Amino acid sequence: MSTYVLVHGAWHGQWCWDKVALLLRQAGHKVVVFDLPAHGQENKTPPSEVTFDLCVQHTCEVVAAQAEPVILVGHSSGGAVISGAAERYPMKIEQLVYLTAYLLRDGETIRHINHHHNRASLLAPNALTDASGTCWTVPPEKLKEIFYNDCSDEDIARAKMLLVPEPIRPFATPVHVTAENFGRIPRVSIQCLQDRANTLPCQRQMYTATPCQRVLTLDTSHSPFFSAPDALWELLAWV
Repeated sequence: MSTYVLVHGAWHGQWCWDKVALLLRQAGHKVVVFDLPAHGQENKTPPSEVTFDLCVQHTCEVVAAQAEPVILVGHSSGGAVISGAAERYPMKIEQLVYLTAYLLRDGETIRHINHHHNRASLLAPNALTDASGTCWTVPPEKLKEIFYNDCSDEDIARAKMLLVPEPIRPFATPVHVTAENFGRIPRVSIQCLQDRANTLPCQRQMYTATPCQRVLTLDTSHSPFFSAPDALWELLAWV
């Protein structure tokens, strides 16, 4: 059986993995979930202090604490985080899984990818900068359309209660990866065909520029952990 470390994306927290983590555990796997800095209900890091390096370091600490190499899964912006962690701790990572996630080349930023390859996304025109100038928020009335277009009303209501403002700075920070470290770890890309946040052309551009050993698909929105947990955990268990 494998050990999975699941890294959430922007605005979310470890809570978004609840359904998938339960299914993986019921199948006998070990699953570790955690909140990135300033996310979730327990991590109280001020958003103004959140950097990309801090997110990567936090993830590395979780990975390093496991007894065996892990399957490291990143959703959305969590993809950049797992790439950073893979560069630092390649010996502790068995496989990288990018779930409709940002798979960046060395020196790229999420902001660059969004500007050049993700222009059809509904997220950029609807994300608002908060009064502090350090975070983005998404209007509640836009959440279903952008993130959860195939999700239940119950899941959407829960997400609205738990989503937090997203620190801006990590999106403009380059990822640094090398062939010697990051490049030696097998990669899997899971595309979400109905994604309106990280659009399908953007997903394809990234895995074409940084090839993966396998490319899998889910016919879902940006949030298959809500709408298709059974299909998602089966893919994860298969990788």
